[in-house]
Amino acid sequence: MKTTDVLTTLFTIRDYIRWAASQFTEAQVCFGHGTASALDEAAAIVLHTIHQPYNLAEFYLEAALTSAERSAIVDIVHQRIQKRIPAAYLTHEAIFTGLAFYVDERVLVPRSPIAELIEQRFAPWVEEENVAHILDLCTGSACIAIACAYAFHHALVDAVDLSEDALTVAQINVEKHRMDESVTLYQSDLFNQLPAKRYDIIVSNPPYVSTVEWTYLPEEFHAEPAMGFKGGESGLDLVLRILVDAADYLAEQGILIVEVGSSAETLQSMFPDVPFYWLDFERGGDGVFLLTAEQVQHYHELFKTALD
Repeated sequence: MKTTDVLTTLFTIRDYIRWAASQFTEAQVCFGHGTASALDEAAAIVLHTIHQPYNLAEFYLEAALTSAERSAIVDIVHQRIQKRIPAAYLTHEAIFTGLAFYVDERVLVPRSPIAELIEQRFAPWVEEENVAHILDLCTGSACIAIACAYAFHHALVDAVDLSEDALTVAQINVEKHRMDESVTLYQSDLFNQLPAKRYDIIVSNPPYVSTVEWTYLPEEFHAEPAMGFKGGESGLDLVLRILVDAADYLAEQGILIVEVGSSAETLQSMFPDVPFYWLDFERGGDGVFLLTAEQVQHYHELFKTALD
């Protein structure tokens, strides 16, 4: 259907969600940046473009759109297809734990299943009232750090990234959510520039994609910063460093939670005797492990030998 035909024959919000979904399906765009289907992505893009909430009551889907709104939707749908970049880079917004975060091409689009753990306040692994210090490694947009600050009102959160560009975006989100007093940003290569401190929770979604896997990722993923994906030949370069150095930063009753995604099998095969607890998620996602501080200490030499 030509653009002129779309603008003159489609009028309601529902019309444009249905049309956009069809366009995405026909163009075979790739999802996985906060949405899982053409219909979900179409709804997200259309509703954002007309400044409506994602949970808009179904009754309003029959509302007629203005000419300007229809043109804006057609334009952003065409951009999504032609540029093959994640929708969040077009809308400059991603939803994580129900919170809106500013994003652009300087950071990965928030989508980690760790969101569920934060919403559950990491129960039953920690007691909320005992959590005073949290560390988020490879923070990117700071979505995990800020979501943790919301979940643990009395905790202080340190958020680390090596990328200056990413920290610029993180600062935007810290200010957006008024978390200046709760979240502190550090430019650091993992733990290297951090002050000596013990954390009750260390959480990380580091680069974990192997060199070969990175090559074959769909085009939309290559629109994101490569630094956020590439984890070396095995995918575990940064993960191994985290496992080794976390021993010096975890509180006695602390926990370490790391997302390793597609490299989970590689990690478990590398350490067959380590009791990684692989977490389950109701909303989907996998490849996230948990270790207690005691386990991190117990297997420290094994991790260190593998890193060396």
